[in-house]
Amino acid sequence: MPDLTIRKNAPFELETLSELLTDADDLALVNPNAKHPFDPQEWVEKWLNEPDDASFYILDADGRAVGFFALRVGVGPEVRHLTYVYVAEAARGGAGAQMAALVEAAARDLGALTITLKVETDNEPAFNAYVSAGYEELSRRGGMATMRLDLG
Repeated sequence: MPDLTIRKNAPFELETLSELLTDADDLALVNPNAKHPFDPQEWVEKWLNEPDDASFYILDADGRAVGFFALRVGVGPEVRHLTYVYVAEAARGGAGAQMAALVEAAARDLGALTITLKVETDNEPAFNAYVSAGYEELSRRGGMATMRLDLG
C-alpha cells in the first residue's frame, strides 16, 4: 500500500492540478462539466468558489502530488461533500482505505460531522473503497450512487 499524506491547498494553487489532469478522460471523470484543457480560472470561479471550500493534494512518500480532492460545504457547515477526487494511476491499487482515512481526518479538521459524496456506480474500485470505509448508499440515479458517512 502506498504511503500517502495530504496538504491543504490554501490559498488555491491549481497549477499542480492542471499537471495531474492533462488527460481529457481523467478530467471528465473528476469534473464532467469542466472545460478541457484544464482552465485554472474556471476552477477558481466555478468549481472551488465558496469561501469555505477546502481542497487538498494527495502526496506520495517523496512529497510528490499524486492526487487531489475537495471538501465543499454541504447542507450546513457540519456536512462536507467530497468531490473532485483524483488519484494518479501509479498511486492506485490498495490506496482506498488510506485515502478514506485521509479524507475523514481532513473533514474532521474542518468541523464536519458527516461526509457525503457521489460516485459512478460502474467505477467499482472507488465504489467498493467507499463501502469498505463505511459509507452508506442513500440512493442511485443516472449511474451515480449518493453515499454518506457519519463521523460521529
